[in-house]
Parts: sequence; C-alpha cells; structure tokens
Amino acid sequence: MKLIVGLGNPGIKYENTRHNVGFMFVDYYANLKKLSNFKNDFQGMYATFIENDQKIILFKPLTFMNLSGEAILEISNFYKIAHQDILVIYDDKDLDFATLRLREKGNPGSHNGLKNITNLLNDINFFRIRVGIGKPQNEQGMIDFVLSKFSSDEIKQLHETFKNVADSCDLFIQNNFNKAMNKYNIRKKSDAE
Repeated sequence: MKLIVGLGNPGIKYENTRHNVGFMFVDYYANLKKLSNFKNDFQGMYATFIENDQKIILFKPLTFMNLSGEAILEISNFYKIAHQDILVIYDDKDLDFATLRLREKGNPGSHNGLKNITNLLNDINFFRIRVGIGKPQNEQGMIDFVLSKFSSDEIKQLHETFKNVADSCDLFIQNNFNKAMNKYNIRKKSDAE
C-alpha cells in the first residue's frame, strides 16, 4: 500500500494559489486515474485505486498547511503505511516556477507543512516532490505571494509539469523512484561545478 499526499489549504479562498500546488496535483492525478469520489475522513479527503497489485491512496489533508502532519499521521497509522511508502507533493518558493526536485528523504527546509510532517512522523525517510512556484518579482511579501493565485498561463504551464509529476508517481508506485529522480532532477551548470 502507498500513500500519495498533496499539500495545500482547504477552502475556495485558497483554490489555485501557489501554496496549493499539492492539492492541484492530486486533483489532476485523480482525473488521470478516473477517480471522482473522494471520501472525507482522517482530517482530509482521500480516494483509492489499485495499481501494480497494491492499494494506492491519494490524500489531501484538510488541517491547513502548517498542520498537515496530523492528518498524514492519522491515515498512515490507520492503514499501517510505512513511512517509506509515503510520497508528499508540495510547493517550493526556492525553485524556479514549474521545475521539480525529487528526493527520497531529507530535512524539511523552511516549509512549515513539511516541518510538521517530519516532526509528527518523527522521521525524514519519506519521498517528496517539490514543485517550484518561483519568488515574488516585486515588493510583494512572501506570505502574500504564496497565497496569490496562478494566472491562466501559469496553470497551463503547471499542467505540463504535472505530467512529469504523474509519471514520477507512477514510478513511485512501481518502486522505481530512482528512475524518476534521474529523469526529472535537472542539474543547473552551477550545481555541477
């Protein structure tokens, strides 16, 4: 069994905002897998499907971003899902817009949602996909920026990126996340130096 989690904030106010990239992806992936009936439980919304002879749970925590770990802990404990069978998708302001960074484990950095997850799971050994949302171009504060809505052009661009995230999720389900990391972790020249 595997748990694929997209982070975000619940409510119409936060729809299509930069901080809600995880929720947006879960909706995109659910549509790809022809899932429409999300259930409300475990402080979140979830849908399930069978693939690669295992049950896959798609999950959107409804605890608000900074308490995401509460919902993830609840659903993973209920279904007895090992931490190394969890994949979390979330926004990253330090990555260029619509770029990806995939990791098997690691520290949460400055992302409060991820900090809460690592604290409550008491573990950094779970998979993650960071989706770049870029940085504000003007004097806009960071909180206002992450809670700002994507333009229609940006949403089109994100949907192209979501194809790669979906492929990465499929590889995660097949226990082949290394292939996804090799494929989608693009190194800049400065990283290689």
